[in-house]
Amino acid sequence: MSLFVVPVINTIKEFVDAQGITPYQFRKDVGIAQRTAYDLYNNPLQLPSSSVLTKICDRYEIQPSLLLKWVPVVEREAMASEGG
Repeated sequence: MSLFVVPVINTIKEFVDAQGITPYQFRKDVGIAQRTAYDLYNNPLQLPSSSVLTKICDRYEIQPSLLLKWVPVVEREAMASEGG
């Protein structure tokens, strides 16, 4: 059975780390739930809802493309075979 892996991952960990802030500070800055912030930070397969994405982009005045990355089919297949 083939596991479906979405063609987009979040790059929020890379963004937060590049800002030199902690996931806790990110959560406070953006005004999102702790669980949401840590899930997004720790799991690239977790995609932000449109409202969370809007909050992040508004707070840091950035484009969504800084937080999302398209993953080529070959990489998605490798991710699926590794179980995520």
